[in-house]
Amino acid sequence: MSIRKKRNGRLGRSKRRIASVLLIPAAAGISLVLSAGAADKVKKEAGLNVLLVTLDTTRADRLGCYGFAKARTPNLDSLAAGGVRFANAYCPAPMTLPSHCSILTGTYPIYHKVHNNGTYYLNPEILTLTERFKENGYRTAAFVSSFNVDSRFGTDKGFEVYDDTYGRDEMIKTFRSERSAADTSAAFIGWLDGLGGAKFFSWIHYYDPHMPYRPPSPFREQFPGDPYDGEIASMDHAFGAVLAKLKDKNLLDKTLIVVAGDHGEALGEKGEVDHGVLIYDVSMRIPFIFFAPRNLPAGKVVDARVRLIDIMPTILDLARLPSVKNVQGASLLPFIEGKRTDDLTCYLESYYPLETYGWSELVGVIDKDWKYIRAPRPELYNIKTDKDENRNLYESDPQTAAALRKKFDDVLRENTSNLVLSRRKMSLVEEERLRSLGYVGGDGAVKLPKGPLPDPKDKMGEFRILMGAVQSEWNGDMAAAEKNYREMIRLAPDVAWRYLDLAIFLSKNNRVSEAAAVLEQGLTRLPDAFPLYSRLAHFYMRLGKLQEALDMSRAALRMDPRYFDALVIAAAVEDVRGNWAESVKYYKTALDVEPENLMVGMKYAYALAAAGSGEEAAAIDEALKRDNPKDFRIYLDLGVIYTSLGKLDLAEENLARAVEISPSPETHFNYAVILERVGKLAEAAKHLRLYLQQTPEGETQRKAEARKALADWEKRLR
Repeated sequence: MSIRKKRNGRLGRSKRRIASVLLIPAAAGISLVLSAGAADKVKKEAGLNVLLVTLDTTRADRLGCYGFAKARTPNLDSLAAGGVRFANAYCPAPMTLPSHCSILTGTYPIYHKVHNNGTYYLNPEILTLTERFKENGYRTAAFVSSFNVDSRFGTDKGFEVYDDTYGRDEMIKTFRSERSAADTSAAFIGWLDGLGGAKFFSWIHYYDPHMPYRPPSPFREQFPGDPYDGEIASMDHAFGAVLAKLKDKNLLDKTLIVVAGDHGEALGEKGEVDHGVLIYDVSMRIPFIFFAPRNLPAGKVVDARVRLIDIMPTILDLARLPSVKNVQGASLLPFIEGKRTDDLTCYLESYYPLETYGWSELVGVIDKDWKYIRAPRPELYNIKTDKDENRNLYESDPQTAAALRKKFDDVLRENTSNLVLSRRKMSLVEEERLRSLGYVGGDGAVKLPKGPLPDPKDKMGEFRILMGAVQSEWNGDMAAAEKNYREMIRLAPDVAWRYLDLAIFLSKNNRVSEAAAVLEQGLTRLPDAFPLYSRLAHFYMRLGKLQEALDMSRAALRMDPRYFDALVIAAAVEDVRGNWAESVKYYKTALDVEPENLMVGMKYAYALAAAGSGEEAAAIDEALKRDNPKDFRIYLDLGVIYTSLGKLDLAEENLARAVEISPSPETHFNYAVILERVGKLAEAAKHLRLYLQQTPEGETQRKAEARKALADWEKRLR
């Protein structure tokens, strides 16, 4: 969790899982309609609570309120019935981070400069929706469900509580990179219960419909052939707990609830599965609902085209808060009141194919009935008469094509900012996490060909091979996955991520030597491919090739002296070699880059102690302990450090707490040692017996020494 003033705190976190989430039945939805205001009436209200709910990877046409007969989305449907549903809402990019930055800033990606997941962060100069509420006395909290909107990407700006906690931080993190809607709902509910009567602005982000589609029971059984729809149903079910809690606390009629998808999902249309590459409506059209019983009409449907960038100005307008300079969206209150019915012009983009595969970017505009996509083979569709975008009229209607090209140029000129591009390099763990989410590309590690770039729509065959590899891996068909990963290297030998995909796959299957050989092959062809160096260093470390690991880390650090994973690997090599002064330097720089990383902080303290700076090491661990009071490892390390400093009372205190939190063989053993040192022999013998009882079968040197020590202590106790 990320919290201003206290980065590693646990405020607002709930460990409760919702075993049976309370759904709001259809009758409750009807009561919402009856309690709402008169038709088309809008009532602005200062002090209105605001709950922003974003549905990752959710197509509008898969919800019941948007006409999908098979949907089981009673909670979202009841919200739409009791509020305002926008029938034609669009996102600016089919990617999570760019779209959420547009929601929170009211600007297009060409303004806020976030064009992809993982390799960008939100420019701190841009004022966010959250900050506007915070400066007006609101409590602000976010509860997000995936790494794509982790606090490191800047979406935490203005939030007092930013709960992006999915598990305990490790130095090379392997924990899951998302959490279920039920867990995210529980985290929000826990925070709301402790809020008192304060007015709030909160954001809940659900991620369940994202690939791989694995809905929990009973939704898995209810949607046996449609797991994507099962994920949406499960998400809706979990959202019901939030609505129920707001109702129980008498907050439902005092809260504006805004529900929006960040982008849609291709389910095979145009050859695309997943999302991110193409910008057809299946990926760009999203659900969009406003609900505020005291302030907005019930059962209203707005057919005009609207955009995610309109969320910020609409919320501020309804809550009577000042607008923000440079916002590019429009307040939608006139549309709700029926004063406006015109379709808003919408800018579209995807830079994922360029930055990931070396294919052309796709950019475009929707204006009135027309959609234009600028590509190597341009596209023009009348989306009023051709909703599936099957008839490209670019060549046959040159007059409209020229008008749309000009409109696109105008939109680009009017909305592009001069802000500095906020780029960042991904660490190994970030690459791993994004890959686990199905984003099989990354850090701009693409050697672009000379001449025109390929059109992404002509590369869907390759894309399906790559996604087939990922899906085969998810499904446990490792032979098929490996075949497809190798085929992708053959098809795209100048894309560094193709080597990384295969190497990561091999390493996960304990074929580390083969994985290293693949990256060595990649570096022979792509000697400037930055991500290959740090990943190869990691593999060399696993193979025990310490000097090679250090050489690769140093090569990466010559390209970027603050590259986190190269710093950590270099430090780990120096740890093994006992060069503590050198490892201290690497860990210190790594913590400057990622100060919230618990494991690196602990490693830094350990290296300091080993280098002879025990007091400084203890101070660091004490600070970590304050922020992580239930992590037994910190108490264990402090026990060892205080023992080395001769502060046996503090050593005993910390080791006792370690045993209390985690009564394991390791904690019992260390506690027994310190108890014997301070003269508490009977208690020491008790914990040494527990160590021996809990240690797995098989004799080790430590167990033999423990048996010998226990026999000696028992003899002394007679």
